[in-house]
Amino acid sequence: MFQFIYSLLIRLALPFILVRLWWQGRKAPALRQDWQHRLGLVPQLHGPVIWVHAVSVGETIAAGPMVRRLLARNLGATILMTAMTDTGLAQARKMFGDRVAYAYAPYDTPGGIRRFLNRVNPRILVIMETEIWPNMIRQCRHRRVPVFLINARLSERSARGYERVRGVAAPIIKSISWVAAQAEKDAERFRRIGVAPGNVEVTGSVKFDVDIPDDVRAASVSFRKSLGERPVWIAGSTHTGEDEQLLAAHRQILAQHADALLIIVPRHPERFDSVAEMAQGEGFSVVRRSTGASLAGAEVYLGDTMGELMMLYGASDLAFVGGSLIERGGHNPLEPAAWGIPVFSGTHVFNFETIYQRLLDDQGVQLVENADELARAICSLMDDPEALKAYGERALAVVNKNRGALDKVVEGITERL
Repeated sequence: MFQFIYSLLIRLALPFILVRLWWQGRKAPALRQDWQHRLGLVPQLHGPVIWVHAVSVGETIAAGPMVRRLLARNLGATILMTAMTDTGLAQARKMFGDRVAYAYAPYDTPGGIRRFLNRVNPRILVIMETEIWPNMIRQCRHRRVPVFLINARLSERSARGYERVRGVAAPIIKSISWVAAQAEKDAERFRRIGVAPGNVEVTGSVKFDVDIPDDVRAASVSFRKSLGERPVWIAGSTHTGEDEQLLAAHRQILAQHADALLIIVPRHPERFDSVAEMAQGEGFSVVRRSTGASLAGAEVYLGDTMGELMMLYGASDLAFVGGSLIERGGHNPLEPAAWGIPVFSGTHVFNFETIYQRLLDDQGVQLVENADELARAICSLMDDPEALKAYGERALAVVNKNRGALDKVVEGITERL
């Protein structure tokens, strides 16, 4: 009955979802491309297929090292990467070119999932983190396609929600073949909501296994040289409500370090224009990366290209990770930490609770409440190169100390193929 009601509701909502997609495509035209994928009408694939689903950019980046390892093993299978967002697919294409196949994931209607599975016929489904879609998982189970949750996390709040509807959620939860959990508390919650104990394993977070490709390192070094000796700080993956605070912090930093440069990279491409206009409206000299213009005299550099955040982190002296000065839950602090630079975030980091705790335990990250606190902390490190270096080394040490989850995950996937 639950499955019937759920499927009915999502079918009824589908026309409105498609209209919303079209509307959003006004500012992000890529959303309108391959829209038929959302209905399961994807290009047909032949031979064994490993389906890797990552919702958006963050999950796609986290999946990158795993996909590279799977490709290196020459498993004789096509890897299909899917995402729900245009930015997620753009990130995947940036990382892998023509080495893997791509598609938007279908909306979770029975027909959409059925058409998708008929065309792809995957051998396994690997879902990054915790995306539990009832029709997707149910139909994979019926076709004997194992479903793996990789880098899985489950908050106490979410676990209680599943427990309240245990009777209807249990058949879906029990269909999950393997959960590679980030931490023991996540594993315990998955067991509580009905995943068989033998199907849950604590592997750690694969996000600690940050993989910086050689071409990204080379591009980062080259770009840094073009910036000269000026101090550079970056605000990555920013959201509405944060940019004003970050620009206010940068104004305070410029008062003490007149040649400082802020690189600001909004999380969503549709905000590139508005952030540029905001910075210009507040009197900053702004250069957009997409123009290729000279940075001479620039105070704010807008990262308005896709798939280059990792490279821009490497060209910076310090990093602020966005989505954290507002109640968004934060983004991955390990990307800048892997470059060995100091990392700052706001206090709203519940999406990466375990990762932030490990960084905090070893003083590899500093949480700030507002723009004033951020500006003071950044200026303090800009004034003390030795302290800046030591801070970055602590952040990198946390990354290196917690590596190893990726090996466990790749072994677990290949053993279960």
